[in-house]
Amino acid sequence: MEPLILDAQDCRLLQQLQQDSTLTNQQLAERVGMSASPCWRRIRALEEQGVIQGYGARLDRRRLGWGVLAFIRIKIDSHSDDEARAFEDAIRTLDPVIACYSIAGDADFLLQVVAESLDTYTDFAMTVVRRLPRIKEMQTTFVLKEIKPLQGVPLP
Repeated sequence: MEPLILDAQDCRLLQQLQQDSTLTNQQLAERVGMSASPCWRRIRALEEQGVIQGYGARLDRRRLGWGVLAFIRIKIDSHSDDEARAFEDAIRTLDPVIACYSIAGDADFLLQVVAESLDTYTDFAMTVVRRLPRIKEMQTTFVLKEIKPLQGVPLP
């Protein structure tokens, strides 16, 4: 997929939306020095082009009871399209898995997982993740401190 060429105004709009997606169109226009109508048209165009995929709130996982953040590296024992798809479909149904990536290297998938405690993580890992189709190996890395959590993507 070819990246879109964004101008400075688009970048300013996207930066503001990444910081606060609750801004009204009028507030957004004022922050980037535009009038409301052109601002609205640009936002709609960015949505239609798939640059803006949705809007949401950043939540504090700890305040919601998710005290453990971990990454699980997984190797599967079969790399057929059907087997990989079955694994991916199973992962999509697991709420504690907040992100999943197919990766290159000595593992096939990287999962980002939240849990209430080490005990609940252990239970989830051993009774749910280990029983997913075709798991060959799994290795957990626990996050000790979030230094720079995802806040958005860099813009030119």
